[in-house]
Formats: sequence, structure tokens, C-alpha cells
Amino acid sequence: MKLNNLALNHLAKTVVLGLAVLLASGAFASNKGTLQAHETLEVNGQQLAAGEYQLRWDGTGSNVEVSFMRGKKEVAKTSAKLVNLDQASDNDSTTVDHSGGKAIVTEVRFAGKKYALALGATEKAEMSDGSNK
Repeated sequence: MKLNNLALNHLAKTVVLGLAVLLASGAFASNKGTLQAHETLEVNGQQLAAGEYQLRWDGTGSNVEVSFMRGKKEVAKTSAKLVNLDQASDNDSTTVDHSGGKAIVTEVRFAGKKYALALGATEKAEMSDGSNK
């Protein structure tokens, strides 16, 4: 009887651990999206040729680090702020600033998601902007 309780206890621990891993991987899966570049873009001083990129980000709170992946290779990395939107975006979209003669990515939105990534916008950058006003 004691052996059965021990086996049942071990099984319960295994199930709980499995669920924890499953939930953790599910949370990680939501921290990625796709960017389709129709022109050469610039991210944090690095050029991205036209094409499709996978974005992955991690961090605490709204400040995150975003990696731009082409296949398994990281081609650019930058800081960003996770911004909540009032409603989910209808499609994937990218805001690009052409004012300086370059196509610099400033924001990325994802279809069906109520958040966007504001690239280069972290609390540290906002604090320095506030002191210049």
C-alpha cells in the first residue's frame, strides 16, 4: 500500500511539473510575431533587407528587448516598450519613419493583438526626453 502511495505521489508531481512547463512555454509563445519588410529597414542602426522576420521579445513589465530573426539567425536587436492598444489590430503593420532619409522602424503591431512594440522607447529614453523639455 505504501508503494502505491509513493507511486501516486510521484505521478502527481510529474503531472504538476508537466503542466508548469506547458504553461510556461505557452506564455513564451505569445512573445513573438512576424514583420514583413517591403523595403530595406533600419533597426537600432542595423539594416534589414526586404523580407520576412520573426520578432521575439522578453523582459519584465513593459520594457522588453526585441530580437529580429531571419531563420535561426539574429540579425538585429533593440529595446522596445510594450504598448497596450484600445482594440486589437486588424492586421500586422509597421510604422516607419522616413524623415531622416532612412527607413527607421518605430512601431510594430500584430494582427489580433491588443499591444504594439514601440521600438527604442524605454523608460530611460522617456526620462531623458522629459528632461530636455
